[in-house]
Amino acid sequence: MDRNQAIGLGLIAVLMLLYSVFFMQDAPKTDPAQKQPTTTKVASAATTPAPVNDSLVTAQRVAQLGEFGTLATGQNRTVTLENQVLRLTLGSKGGALEQVELKDYKTWNQKALLLFDKESSEQVFAFQTNSGRTVRLNDLFFQPSGITNTTVNKLPAKVITFTAQVAPGQTIEQVYTLVDQSYEVGYQLNFRGMQQVVAQKPIVLTWTDRLKRLERDVKQNRAHSTVNYYTAEGDFDKISASATKNETVKLEEPVKWVANKQNFFTAGIIAQNSFETAEMRLEVLPETDTVGIKTLRSTLGIPMQDALANKAHFTYFFGPNDHDILKNVTEGFDRNLELGWGIFAYVNKLLILPAFDFLEDFIGNYGIIIILLVLYIKLILSPLTYKSYISMAKMKVLKPEIDAIKEKYEGDMQKTQAETMQLYSKMGVNPMSGCIPMLLQIPILFAMYNFFPNSIELRQEPFLWAHDLSTYDVFAKLPFTIPFYGSHVSMFTLLMTASTILYTWSNNQVSSVQGPMKFYSYLMPIIFMFVLNSFPAGLSFYYFVSNIVTFGQQALIRRFVDDATIRKNLEDYQAKNKGKEPKGGFQKKIQDAMKAAAEKEAERKKTK
Repeated sequence: MDRNQAIGLGLIAVLMLLYSVFFMQDAPKTDPAQKQPTTTKVASAATTPAPVNDSLVTAQRVAQLGEFGTLATGQNRTVTLENQVLRLTLGSKGGALEQVELKDYKTWNQKALLLFDKESSEQVFAFQTNSGRTVRLNDLFFQPSGITNTTVNKLPAKVITFTAQVAPGQTIEQVYTLVDQSYEVGYQLNFRGMQQVVAQKPIVLTWTDRLKRLERDVKQNRAHSTVNYYTAEGDFDKISASATKNETVKLEEPVKWVANKQNFFTAGIIAQNSFETAEMRLEVLPETDTVGIKTLRSTLGIPMQDALANKAHFTYFFGPNDHDILKNVTEGFDRNLELGWGIFAYVNKLLILPAFDFLEDFIGNYGIIIILLVLYIKLILSPLTYKSYISMAKMKVLKPEIDAIKEKYEGDMQKTQAETMQLYSKMGVNPMSGCIPMLLQIPILFAMYNFFPNSIELRQEPFLWAHDLSTYDVFAKLPFTIPFYGSHVSMFTLLMTASTILYTWSNNQVSSVQGPMKFYSYLMPIIFMFVLNSFPAGLSFYYFVSNIVTFGQQALIRRFVDDATIRKNLEDYQAKNKGKEPKGGFQKKIQDAMKAAAEKEAERKKTK
């Protein structure tokens, strides 16, 4: 490893640390929709007795609701609507969602995975009447229709309607539509014949969601949970997931969708038109709370005119953060999957995900998929790997000449640098060629840094001693906590560290670097061991395999390119270009600048 490569590694390390702080804080497997039978199951309606209320409380509620008072009493009847991937529980009180279960997934402790339930989630629709009253749909009792079969975009679907009749010719309808094999739930809110009753003010939807722990790593679960939103103008934004105190964002502009996003799952609502206004709030829970993650609250304004004109159409999404699923929901919805910032997201979308999905179609073991993914990436990067190795070999071959220059001009740094650059130019060596190939690999390194912590495909997938490749492996539990390291030992991280040290040692065999820089090159793997100990096992395993493959690549190159061959090539270049002026370019500019600085320094010394 020469000086430029060491600088390159140092830059990569610093950038990865900064990136983690500023951007991370913020059988063949088929689509989950194909795992269940193709028939849609519908559970029969169940009746839940209403709580016993004395006549005074009931009378007060009826009086408060005015013309809606006849809808204030009744019994809550629950209806289950399900397809192959979702199971919805709807209640006649409020005509509202009570529970949403993802049938293909389990929580970290193998319980049913509920993205919405009555204990932790609530949606309240409220509107104002011309008489000045505020009415909540949740306080009204609706009549559920029978579940009917229909088709949506030529796909089988089930529909259920909840109706509340305010007066003859005046009804409120809530219609839920569930298509086969889909994580999307259609929702319509219709105010029929209500023009003379309701005020022309927005219907306010308040969605409060106290996120429950779904993953084994509570810290990671919390660090990837936030509110995302997308405006009607096409701008994506979010509340920072790394917020340490409660934060609120208030928008007066139209909003297309809002999503409560977690590590691997998202619950969101998308407007067919838009929400008039939106206010999103993130409330931080104490770190000692190992059950709750965060409390998310969104307050959305629905145009009353949309409800009166049968245009208040929405789509709920309750599902996994799978790119192939999210990208087909609506514009920008795939941003709920964290694939990185800027160019790193494009590397994941265009390079990593297609290869990963292709391998999934043929291989069921995700450890093997990661190994093949490494080979795929290394094949792409092999020209850079070759160029980097040749650069190190050239620097090693020229070390005797460089040492002679240092000895000749000892104490005169500018002259030493100028003569060294002249030697490089004469021998056809670019000193930056060892650094640049490594820097060009940064987009892929960072893409992987985002891919593995957010890849739902790896969730709860075991490999060797790791029970879940989407989180860290615990090879040994420590009875104490080491600062910046943790209270567990990740074997994949140790293997990655050992392989990186081996790779560094191998590089140093062909490197001219000496002194502190050599020590620094061995220090970097230790730093990464602390950084990655609590990162997903899949990421550490990827880096481990990558190091081994790179080590093998270099061993293969050594069999065909030795020091004698390098020396001959350099001498041939020198003989061919003897007497010629060096070509222009970055290297010549540096050489000219150094020469000018040396001449200026010499003149300054003469004038003393």
